[in-house]
Amino acid sequence: MQSFNNIYNRIKESSNSFLGYPLAKDFSFSEFAPFLDLCINNVGDPESDSTLTIDTKEIERKCVSFFADMLSASTEDVWGYVTNGGTEGNLYGLYLARECYSNAIVYYSESTHYSVKKNLHLLNMRNVVVRSQENGEIDYEDLEQILTIHRDKPAVFFLNIGTTMTEAVDDLEKIKGIIRKYAIKNYYIHCDAAFLGTIAPFVEPRPKFDFAEGVDSISISGHKFIGGPIPCGVVMCKRAHRNRVANSISYVGTLDTTITGSRNGLTPLFLWSVLEKIGKAGLKSRVEEAQRLAAYTEKELCNLGMKAWRNKEALTVVFNKPSDELCKRYQIASEGDIAHIICVPGLLKDRIDEFLKALAFEVELVVD
Repeated sequence: MQSFNNIYNRIKESSNSFLGYPLAKDFSFSEFAPFLDLCINNVGDPESDSTLTIDTKEIERKCVSFFADMLSASTEDVWGYVTNGGTEGNLYGLYLARECYSNAIVYYSESTHYSVKKNLHLLNMRNVVVRSQENGEIDYEDLEQILTIHRDKPAVFFLNIGTTMTEAVDDLEKIKGIIRKYAIKNYYIHCDAAFLGTIAPFVEPRPKFDFAEGVDSISISGHKFIGGPIPCGVVMCKRAHRNRVANSISYVGTLDTTITGSRNGLTPLFLWSVLEKIGKAGLKSRVEEAQRLAAYTEKELCNLGMKAWRNKEALTVVFNKPSDELCKRYQIASEGDIAHIICVPGLLKDRIDEFLKALAFEVELVVD
């Protein structure tokens, strides 16, 4: 048991110190400890009962319904399930796109999450990487030029609703304008809203990325802005797409519509306990508090002479990469010569101030 205590203490300490990753810190699910003595398996489709009844599918459906409503849809028109994270959600969206158009070309920006390239390889889908603008948003001119070469092929647009490093949002209206300009008839739009899926609906002006705007599927992470001890997420799609891939499996007496067969039954409990408790109003409050901390962090970094900036109302503050020692101590993600701090719920101002003090000392040494 001593070794487990050491592992716990190490993770606990690291959880307090990281600044560069989109993982909320302010959660506690100790009330669900009794469930750790049970095997909970949401096997198969969340809307289809199974001969194996050790599930939380009823709660899973409530989670999906909440997100559908938040994303301007109803479960009459869209379908979804609780995934093990954003990568699975994106894999599912691309899988549905391939089933719609087997000869399609996927277009995604160079700022897209690293897992997407892996997903495309697994699905054996043709794809083209599009340049990104300086802020991380897709380069629409480059996209247009590429599309003119492949106008004869169906197009799958993989859009970022919050890129990994800069929290940039690809403009759906501009994408739709390009679709109209080149009279593209066969296309599919998937939105990767891993971090921003539970943030963007409360940002003004609200980014356009939901089902009211005609997208085909959306992937959201649950353990990032909401928080949780186990990676999880929700993927949603137009119901017609799900119906295209559904199969009946006699072994478990349910429909097979998901990526994995056996699925985590704990994470829907975690998600729903938060969503039911705080609702949309609570999520909005979390967003506003995190935005205030991000604005403070940006301002104080600029006061230190750092080239700090944010995309509009983002929780991600981008700045010059500090020393490797500081990046390691505060677990700050970096890429090239930039780094970022993500002001997630539960991150305290005192922790930001501690980092700023250490950074100020480092800056003084460089100046001297």
